[in-house]
Amino acid sequence: MGLEEKLPSGFLLTTVEKAAGAARKNSLWPATFGLACCAIEMMSTGAGRYDLARFGMEVFRASPRQADLMIVAGRVSQKMAPILRQVWDQMPNPKWSISMGVCASSGGMFNNYAIVQGVDHVIPVDIYLPGCPPRPEMLMDSILKLHAEIAKAPLGVNRDRAAQAAEKAALAATPSLEMKGLLR
Repeated sequence: MGLEEKLPSGFLLTTVEKAAGAARKNSLWPATFGLACCAIEMMSTGAGRYDLARFGMEVFRASPRQADLMIVAGRVSQKMAPILRQVWDQMPNPKWSISMGVCASSGGMFNNYAIVQGVDHVIPVDIYLPGCPPRPEMLMDSILKLHAEIAKAPLGVNRDRAAQAAEKAALAATPSLEMKGLLR
């Protein structure tokens, strides 16, 4: 005979991790980092037609200290990379990021010295969103996938250690031509 059978109806039992995961996933505050044409699609996602407010993302934050989700939309130049990292470092933990568009994810068609060939060289990325530019529906889908990841995330010291190890590994990784599928 379990505890559930002894409680009167109307009681809900859960763990602290599940309750905190539900609270976190339903109250994301995005920081915009719109750099190119993908930013227009990101702005339209927050407008009335697509309405991100129903997912707990009422307003895009201008201050990184009030945000916990960074959406990098567009190509990242070498001059912009340190600023992107500075904004990322100013965001409080826990924080997540979405790389929106092919330019942010892999440098896109700009394979030259001035463009960072993937924002994952600068900050850790949780969700890669392909497309040129990706549609607002695709951004909403990636946010819902991020919600699922956030809801399953552990709490406490183990989460911090895992996040630091993942960030260190991601920043130390150097993509090769073999990883991009160009060399066989």
